Amino acid sequence: MAPHPDPSSLAARKAEVRRTALAARDALDPEARRAASDAIARTLLALPALLGAKLVAGYWPIRSEVDPRPAMTALAERGARLALPHVTPGGLVFREWYPGAALVRGGFGLSEPDPSLPEVAPDALLVPLAAFDRAGRRLGYGRGYYDGAIARLSEGRALLTVGLCFAAQEVPSVPVEPHDRSLSAIVTEAGSLSLEDPHG
Repeated sequence: MAPHPDPSSLAARKAEVRRTALAARDALDPEARRAASDAIARTLLALPALLGAKLVAGYWPIRSEVDPRPAMTALAERGARLALPHVTPGGLVFREWYPGAALVRGGFGLSEPDPSLPEVAPDALLVPLAAFDRAGRRLGYGRGYYDGAIARLSEGRALLTVGLCFAAQEVPSVPVEPHDRSLSAIVTEAGSLSLEDPHG
């Protein structure tokens, strides 16, 4: 029987991959980052799998993340409903949002929808990330919020999960644990990497 990987060693590997990928993202020239975000939005909007999504959860960007807001506005104009994440003590939930609606300040420097709004269950998630690999494995920021939300929202139903990131964040291999969830597709300024939907 193969030995189980040492959890502390795996955590250290994840932390090192995360640091390296985020440093590469932060090092991108701001103008190049804006141009790349625009290219990512165009590719995202052309994804066939996203055409049928009725309720799409995006995110409000922080630090040097890909900005999904232009794509979210275009999705709303196309007839999709939108949602944004809200961090709660029980995990990540989503509440409906529309372009121009007020946001409140949340934890971790996040801008979140009004917490009094009811929870919704998106059928597509636009997911930020720290690093990714060609197998569709995503490395987040270490708190497991999206892994938990993907597991919950994909129970008994199809769920499209699209990671948005810059090509500089690609790594040869993302270390994974049993709770880590792969993505349906990954979009960078270099194009899209579509995978068989593991949540359908």
